[in-house]
Amino acid sequence: MYTQSRVHTTPPTPSGSHQPDLSVQNRITRIAPSPTGALHLGNARTFLINWAIARQRNWSIVLRIEDLDTPRVKPGVIERTIETLAWMGLDWDSGPIIQSESLDRHHGAMQSLAKRGLVYPCTLTRSQIEAAPSAPNEGDHETRFDASLRPQSVPDAFNDAGTNWRLIVNKGDITFDDAFCGTHSIDPSKTIGDFVVWTQRSCPSYQLAVVVDDHHEGINEIVRGDDLLDSTARQLTLMNALGYTPTAQYTHLPLVRGSDGRRLAKRHGDTRIDSYREHGTTQERLIGLLGFWSGITDTRTEMSINDFLEAFDLDTLPRKDITFTPEDDQWLIP
Repeated sequence: MYTQSRVHTTPPTPSGSHQPDLSVQNRITRIAPSPTGALHLGNARTFLINWAIARQRNWSIVLRIEDLDTPRVKPGVIERTIETLAWMGLDWDSGPIIQSESLDRHHGAMQSLAKRGLVYPCTLTRSQIEAAPSAPNEGDHETRFDASLRPQSVPDAFNDAGTNWRLIVNKGDITFDDAFCGTHSIDPSKTIGDFVVWTQRSCPSYQLAVVVDDHHEGINEIVRGDDLLDSTARQLTLMNALGYTPTAQYTHLPLVRGSDGRRLAKRHGDTRIDSYREHGTTQERLIGLLGFWSGITDTRTEMSINDFLEAFDLDTLPRKDITFTPEDDQWLIP
């Protein structure tokens, strides 16, 4: 539950925990790849598990292509991404929805936030932000934005789409129950501070786009990697600021990592599904590896997607992250 404030100078402070309204009969999830590159094995495992849970529980599936990171979207990747998902055996009930084709509602959300005095433009550089005594770097890619860096006054209109805009984030824990990870309490003011909701590329940030699109599409079951647990706290903060009633149940899954412990990526070699296909990997061999990683089998065994669907059980999914090994690679390319 969240309390709502009538004073529109700072976001209402959340009170209590996020309890989704599970009485909503139509449960809807989304598979939402970002076409910044070809799908790799980590993406495949998350999307396959999401799909299997949805089909087991009769949820509807929306396919949404999150293409707002425009400088990194390569020509033809969107079409290739959709084709790869279909090759894996995944299906969906609506979509594909191309995120960048519906920016009007994101503009509307920014206007709403600005009218309530909850956002402000910010031209500070990363080095300037890091120079603040109480704004240490909290992660590999993001620097915490301390409240001391806020301007003394904020505009009441969203009138400069070519500048970064930040959300005013109050102190206070965001508490939510995750279907796999349990209860989490995160204070975004401590982990990230006033985070960017609109970018200087004239498009919404990931956080704003996901919140607005999930609300518009009625998404109430969100299955994704547990590296986004902190993002959930930010997104619930944004929902509160926009006046949305949180209805989603979250399920955050362990990641697939390289031997160095970092999330699977290009630095770990070519783990793209398309590359394995080009080397002759079959759907059954890929699904078999993902089934092995998901606790269905004790050894790597070829498996159809229907076998995966029948055997997958969230309760027996390994709790620890999976490490991609040379043996896994050799299994896919025998």
